[in-house]
Amino acid sequence: MKRWHKLAIALLLLALVAAGVSRVLGTRRAQQSQAAAPKTSAVLELSTSDLHGVRRAELTRALEVSGTLVAVNSAFVKARVAAEVKSVAVREGDSVRAGQLLAQLDPIEFDWRLRQAEQQARAARAQLEIAQRALQNSRSLVTQGFISPTALENAVSTEAGAQATLEAALAAVELARKARADTTVVAPIGGQIAQRLVQPGERVPVDARLLEIVDLSRLELQATVAPEDAVQLQVGAVAQLKIDGIDAQVPARVVRINPSAQPGSRSVVVYLETAPNPALRQGLFARGTIELERRQALLVPLSAVRNDQSQPYALRLEGSQVSQRTLSLGRRGRAGNDEAVEVLEGLAEGDRVLVGSLGAVRDGAQVRVTDTGGNPAPPRAAAASAGAAR
Repeated sequence: MKRWHKLAIALLLLALVAAGVSRVLGTRRAQQSQAAAPKTSAVLELSTSDLHGVRRAELTRALEVSGTLVAVNSAFVKARVAAEVKSVAVREGDSVRAGQLLAQLDPIEFDWRLRQAEQQARAARAQLEIAQRALQNSRSLVTQGFISPTALENAVSTEAGAQATLEAALAAVELARKARADTTVVAPIGGQIAQRLVQPGERVPVDARLLEIVDLSRLELQATVAPEDAVQLQVGAVAQLKIDGIDAQVPARVVRINPSAQPGSRSVVVYLETAPNPALRQGLFARGTIELERRQALLVPLSAVRNDQSQPYALRLEGSQVSQRTLSLGRRGRAGNDEAVEVLEGLAEGDRVLVGSLGAVRDGAQVRVTDTGGNPAPPRAAAASAGAAR
């Protein structure tokens, strides 16, 4: 009996080992057959909106600028004499013309100074007349021998001194008259009052600011550009500006380029004169573009150029496959309202390339173009599945 039990146990163990080996061999055969089966690659579905055409069009290069509008003609009206402000005839926003009365300073003190100078001039004239008569008498007496030539020379010197005193007195009269006239403040230029800095009753010193006048008929944008950009600019270049508070773009042109760079930043100031517009005001902030160049070139949208490798490339559609094409690019600019870049090598006119927003797409991927009415959702999902399949 014991011998029979041992034999049964041995046979059972042998059967279990055989079953395990059979299972392992079956698993391996299934894996090998699955690996030998042909793989099916996912097809990337695209719509016409996911493709850009390579075409020859007009490339416009522009330089972005920003700055503040400043009036070409503006002036701070200052007091030319120290006096009390008697009246101010204008306020902020008033329009004035050149020579118009703006303010009146108290002239009483200057009236008395003018009268004093005129009296001193009269006294000097009287002294000159006395010296001239004495000189005539001295000449007669010298001829008759009653006085010496030295006395005549003294009379000549006295007459010359009186003449100089009179001329100095007359100059003092003119200075006093000018100071009296300076109490009347008039507009040096035409325009509008931007600031009224004094009120009647205030006493102002010499060169004190009274009013600011701004001529809005000519306004300029003062923009700073980098030195390498300033080299590309030329006087007369046209620009389009967007100004706060104004919906439409304002045309402008480059009228001057500063010959000196600013200390520290080394930037160059460029002056753009705007077209007349009643809505423009000094001090408004403006931004815009200056046109640098306009020419025909082979263009591809900038969004279709990919830069995740060492060299820029694009994914060109070749039949039902995607082909990666390394690009040699030229200048960037705009084609209409879209950003574009010039293609020197890598693509030809008429080629179609994939937009960059599709994400990663492998080289050689199978594609099918369908017209989905501009709905980008299905292509994005297909692109994601293609990336996963890769």
